[in-house]
Amino acid sequence: MAEEEEKSLEERIGSLRLPNDDEVFGVVEASMGSGHMKVRCKDGNMRTCRIPGRLHKRVWIREGDVVIVKPWEVQSDEKGDIVYRYTQTQVGWLRRAGIWGE
Repeated sequence: MAEEEEKSLEERIGSLRLPNDDEVFGVVEASMGSGHMKVRCKDGNMRTCRIPGRLHKRVWIREGDVVIVKPWEVQSDEKGDIVYRYTQTQVGWLRRAGIWGE
């Protein structure tokens, strides 16, 4: 039974969106309005991130959500774009796999 759970967890993690080389995990700290958020990133920076138009009406992002941030090429330590938001179930899978820990 435990082996089946382990396999299904690995399959779920395999199909889950993970950050690329130029992207980082982050947690939304505050909403600033107009599609902008303050995000505390895993690399230690606090960034002002925007929600691109393709996600703006499709994905609702709230404080405390785990997201993937793509830092801008200019002002990369201060600004970025939110490219993906994880659901609470997906965050649980990431924690069990040891990828995400707060």
